[in-house]
Parts: sequence; C-alpha cells; structure tokens
Amino acid sequence: MRMAEFAEPSPAEIIRVLLKAYGPQHWWPGETRLEIIVGAVLTQNTNWLNVSHAMDRLREHGLLAWEPLLASDDALLLECIRPAGVYRVKLRRLRALLAYLQPFGLDHPRFGELPVETLRAELLRVYGIGPETADSILLYGFERPAFVVDAFTRRMFGRLGATWAIRAQYDDVRARLMSAFPQDVALYNEAHALIVRHSKELCRARPLCSGCPLQVRCPYGQEHSCATNTIR
Repeated sequence: MRMAEFAEPSPAEIIRVLLKAYGPQHWWPGETRLEIIVGAVLTQNTNWLNVSHAMDRLREHGLLAWEPLLASDDALLLECIRPAGVYRVKLRRLRALLAYLQPFGLDHPRFGELPVETLRAELLRVYGIGPETADSILLYGFERPAFVVDAFTRRMFGRLGATWAIRAQYDDVRARLMSAFPQDVALYNEAHALIVRHSKELCRARPLCSGCPLQVRCPYGQEHSCATNTIR
C-alpha cells in the first residue's frame, strides 16, 4: 500500500484505538495542584525521571507546600531542583510563576472562572512559560480544557500521515486537536496520557511497529521494516 492511499487520520478515531488497546490511564502528574505546577516547569527539556528526583528532594525539604516554597531560600531550592537540569534557568522560571500566582493563591476562583484563553494568555506572559507548559498547567493544575501538544503528539500523528502535526506552529496543532474533541478536561487528560504511553512503549524514536494497534493506519509503519521490532 502506498502512503498516498492513506486518508488523513481522525484524531478522535486514533484515540479510540489507543483506548481500546491500553485501557483508561487514570493519569495525573502529581498529587496536588502545587506539585503539578512545579512539575510543569521542571519537566521542560528533560525527562520525568530526572524531574521525579527533583520533586523528591523538594518533598524531603517540605517545599511542596505553598508557604514554605514561597519563603524558600534560593540556594536550597537550587540544590533541590538540580536533578532537573538547567536548574538556574528553571529557578528563575519557577520564581516568576510563583510571583504571578502569589497575589491570588492556588485556589482562587478566577483560575476556574476566567475564560481558558484569557488565563492561558496570562500564563504565556510569565517569564519562561511557553505554550506546552501553559497548557499543562491549565489542564492538570487548574483542570481546564487545554490540549497539551508535546513532541510525542507531533511524532505520532506525523507518522500517521498528518503533515500538520510536524509542520504547523504549536497553536495551530493545538487548535486542530481541540476541534476534534469535545472540550472536556477528562477527555484531554486521557488522550494525552494515551499518546504518551503509546509513544514510550511502541512509537519511539526508533519505533517498534510489530503489534502496534495503529499499524494498519500508519504510512510510516507500513513503509518501514522496523528492524528494531524485536528489541524491547
């Protein structure tokens, strides 16, 4: 089958296939709102394993609580977040985000009542908060409907023949995906979690196409022998 014979994938159908293959993920990247927000900054340009080490250090020093974190010494905070990499840059970004949040606190009604795009625009004006981080804070921290577009999302849909997933700007990819689903926090959470799981288990940088639930829909999977299929 030639790549041109593949229809552009329906994001909703792709997620239905992944849900059938993997089941519900019940994924929430943190136990509290503060953990989620801090984690969203620390995970920039690094993997979650490194971030988890930093989060453990913060927890050990009692810094995953609102008041202690605000009052924390920079030297201690730097030492705690060191495992997350580029820690001096991330300290500045974290301090900027805390400064934005501090006048309201984490549980102010405005974070649940403001229009999503208004709140997103505020976050994007904070130093070091880009679109993916802002959407992660919105979806997981404030439980607002914002689709998180990460490298896994672009790679998976790109291999499935969606050229827009690779070539388009972040906000264009986000808009396309959000228009494909009802605006629902639980649905966006589940969709992102399924994409992450599938990308880590099968649709890797060197993909394991054998047994992939999306292979029959995937131009990349059909046209590549995937010599790494037997490597786990």
